Amino acid sequence: MATTDDDRRPKYQRIADSLREAIQSGEYGPGDRLPGENDLMAAHGVARMTARQALSVLKDEGVAESRKGAGVFVRSFRPLRRRGIQRLAQEQWGSGRSIWSADIENRTLLVDQVTVSEEAAPEQIGQVLDLSEGDTVCVRRRRFVLDGKPVLLATSYLPTAVVAGSAITQEDTGPGGTYARLAELGYKPVHFREEIRSRMPTRDEAAQLSISAGTPVILICRTAFADEGRPVEINEMTLDAASYVLEYDFDA
Repeated sequence: MATTDDDRRPKYQRIADSLREAIQSGEYGPGDRLPGENDLMAAHGVARMTARQALSVLKDEGVAESRKGAGVFVRSFRPLRRRGIQRLAQEQWGSGRSIWSADIENRTLLVDQVTVSEEAAPEQIGQVLDLSEGDTVCVRRRRFVLDGKPVLLATSYLPTAVVAGSAITQEDTGPGGTYARLAELGYKPVHFREEIRSRMPTRDEAAQLSISAGTPVILICRTAFADEGRPVEINEMTLDAASYVLEYDFDA
């Protein structure tokens, strides 16, 4: 009898695939407990390590999550659709709305771990912001938690000379956020550039985002430009890849 490609796959991968198919078909719904290691060992005649690897595949994909002392469950978090173009439109922040309001609908968003400081500009940041040697930047660090799930870490860098004394140097920047305040200061963003990469998380990122070490993160670096191409903000973001759908909708 000929050997099929499916037969050549590792046993743990075949088990993971069958569990994934069961989730996709609705046999296991959001929040349902998946068969445990003992169940998989008995059903498939495999060793504990094989059963553990199968469940790890689903956890690393963001399909399932472990709950200490309770087992492995189908992830119930609904991925966030990040509308990359609509969220940055001036009609969003210019009218006092958060750029997040284009994405979250009626879901609950919390911003925590907020810190604001004045620091020496890292070399690469200083180059992009066209700063002189010795110039400092206002650094805004925060974490975004959606429906109780950490989904994004963000660090923004803005020239201190531009934002000194403004609400941008406070934890709460007010209606419309940083971009609305930049506009009031005479540095209204008129153009944005985003660069996107992906990699595995550092240990600290995994802890802050409450993800397993095998779940990748998406890195988005956004630069905001005012008139005459002047860069006024760099925002370095780290996203839980399993929590996002990146959507870019634009005319041909």
